[in-house]
Amino acid sequence: MDISPDKQNIDQVFSNTAYYIDFYQREYRWTGEPVTRLLDDIFYKFKERYASASDLDPGKEIIISYPWYYLNTYVTNLVEGSVYIVDGQQRLTTLSLILIKLHHLAKKHDSKLAGWINSKIAGQSGFEQKFWMNHVHHSAVQQALFDGLDPKEIDVSGGVTAENMVKNYETISAWLDQELVGKHSFETFVFYFLHRIVLINLAVEQTYVPMVFEVINDRGVRLRPYEILKGKLLGQINKIELDHDDYNGLWERKAAAINAFKDDELDNFFRFYLKAKFAATRKEGQRFDGDYHREMFAPDMDKCLGLLRNPVKVKTFLKGDFTYYTNLYAKLRHAYAQDQQGLRAVYFNALLDLDAPFLLSLSACMPNDPLDDEKIRTLAREIDRYFSLLQLQNAYDSNEFADSLFSISVGVRGQPLQSYRPTFDAQLKGAIAARRNVQDAEPLSYAAFRQTGINLNTRFKRYFFARVDEFLAENMNLNPKHPIADLVTKTGAKTGFHVEHILSSNEENKKLFDGDEERFEQERNRLGGILLLKGKDNISSNNEPYSDKLKSYANTLYWNETLREDSYKSKLDIKELRERYELDLKPFKQFGPDELEARHRLLFEITKIIWG
Repeated sequence: MDISPDKQNIDQVFSNTAYYIDFYQREYRWTGEPVTRLLDDIFYKFKERYASASDLDPGKEIIISYPWYYLNTYVTNLVEGSVYIVDGQQRLTTLSLILIKLHHLAKKHDSKLAGWINSKIAGQSGFEQKFWMNHVHHSAVQQALFDGLDPKEIDVSGGVTAENMVKNYETISAWLDQELVGKHSFETFVFYFLHRIVLINLAVEQTYVPMVFEVINDRGVRLRPYEILKGKLLGQINKIELDHDDYNGLWERKAAAINAFKDDELDNFFRFYLKAKFAATRKEGQRFDGDYHREMFAPDMDKCLGLLRNPVKVKTFLKGDFTYYTNLYAKLRHAYAQDQQGLRAVYFNALLDLDAPFLLSLSACMPNDPLDDEKIRTLAREIDRYFSLLQLQNAYDSNEFADSLFSISVGVRGQPLQSYRPTFDAQLKGAIAARRNVQDAEPLSYAAFRQTGINLNTRFKRYFFARVDEFLAENMNLNPKHPIADLVTKTGAKTGFHVEHILSSNEENKKLFDGDEERFEQERNRLGGILLLKGKDNISSNNEPYSDKLKSYANTLYWNETLREDSYKSKLDIKELRERYELDLKPFKQFGPDELEARHRLLFEITKIIWG
C-alpha cells in the first residue's frame, strides 16, 4: 500500500488544488466549540511570540522568527484527476472560513496582502471562480460569505453544512475582529497563518481509502473522553520527564483499575469527581455529563484546575488528586459491589441503586485524608437513613432528591464528620415539612409514617423488611435466614421474595373495615399489614383465613415468625430484645385493624432504632 506523507503549510494546502468532499465524509458539523478551540490553539502560539516580537516587519522575518504549529493530518486520494478529502474536511473547511474573514480584513486595512489571501480562497479559470475547498452543493453560501453579505441574509436552507458555515463564520469574524485590531498585527498574523501553520497530507491510493478512513476515525470504537483527556494532559509534559517519572504508566494503571469494574468506568469517575469538587447545584453538575474533558479546560474551570497549558499543574494533578481520588473511587466501587463488613452501608446504597456515595465521598474527602474510611462509612449510613426516611414518610421525590444531593455535597465538602448529620437533617426536615405543608418537621414522626406502605415501590419494601429481619437476627444472636441481597434483588417465581398481604382480600376481612373497600385496600397495604415470603407458590391465596396463613409463616423470615406464638416459647433472646429496646413484640392469634395498627407501630419503633 502506498501512502505519501507531505508536510505543507496553509499557503501550500490552498494553492492550486480544488478539494472535493469524499463520500465517506459527513456534513460540515463543527459547531462553535471546536471552532473556538481551534482559534484558541492558533492564537495562543501567535500571541505568545507577537508579545515579544511586535517590532518585526511582516514578511520573511516573521517566517523565520515565529515557531511552526502542527495542526493535524488530512487524508486525500486522487480519482480521475480530482482530489477528494477522505478525512479532515471539518478542519479544512474551518480554515477556509478563516481565510474569507482575512480577505475582508485585508480590504478594511487596505493591505497589499489582499491578492495573496484571495488566491488562497479560490482560483480563477476563465470567468469562473472555484473555491479550493470545493463544497459543490454549498458554493452559493461560500460566495455570499466571500462577497460580504450579512450572514443573517444568507440562504442556509441547503442543510447542516450551510447553517454551520454561516454560524462558524460569525464566530470566526468576531474572534479575529477582537484579536487583530491593527494593520501590523493583521499582516503579521497573515504571514504566521499561511507559513507557520502546518498540516500533513497523506495521499492514499483509492483501493485503500476505506481501510485508512476506518482506522483514522476509529469507527465503532470512538475515543472516549478520558482517552482524549489523557492526550491533553500527558501531551503537555516534557518527553524526558514523561518517561523518567512514568506518567503514562501512572495513568494506565489507574485507568485499568477503574475500568476493571466496568468498561470505560473512568469516565464516570471523572464526572463524579468534577461534580463533587466544582458543582454547587445539579444544573451546574450537568455540564460534566457530556464532554467533561472539554469543560475541564473552559476558562472558569481553568481558574480552579489550572490544567490548560500548565505542565507543572498537570504533573501535580496526576500525582495528587488523580492518584488519590481514583484510589478512593476504586475502594468505593469494591464496597458497592460486595458486602464488606467495614463498609456495609455502601453496599446498602447499592441495593437501593443509589450512586450518592460516589458524589458525596469524593466531595467530603481531601487528598490523603486520614479519615477517609470513616467518612465513607458515615456518609453511606447517612445516605441510607436520608433515603429510607424520605420513603417511609411519603416525602420522596426523585428530582428533589437528586437536587438535594448537591446541596449536601456542598455542605460536607471538606467538612468534619460531625457536620454530616445536621447537613442531611436540614434537607430531610425541609422535604418532610414541604410535603406535609407545615413550617417545621422532625426527621421521623409517626404522623408522617402512619400511612406508609401503598406508596412504596416493591424493591424498597423488600429492602425495608430485609433490614428489619437483619435487625432481629443480630439482636437474637441468630444467623440471617438469607443474604440481604437475595431478599432485595431476587424476584423469580421460585427463588425470589414477594410481598404478602396478611389480610386476604375476602368479604370476611372487608367487614372488619365496615365494608369500606377503599379503606380496606389502604389499610392492608400499610407496612404493618404486609411481609415477605419466598416463592410465589408459597404466597397464600386471596381468600385464605389468617389462621391458615400463620402456618405458612413458620420457618420463614424472623419478622414473619414473630406473628406466631411458638416463636416466643422458652426463647430468652427474643425476651431480651423486647426488654432492651422496649418493643411490644407479641404474637397474634387473630388479625384485624387493631392488630395491624400494633404491627405498624412496632415497625415504627424498629425504624427509629435502625434509621433514627
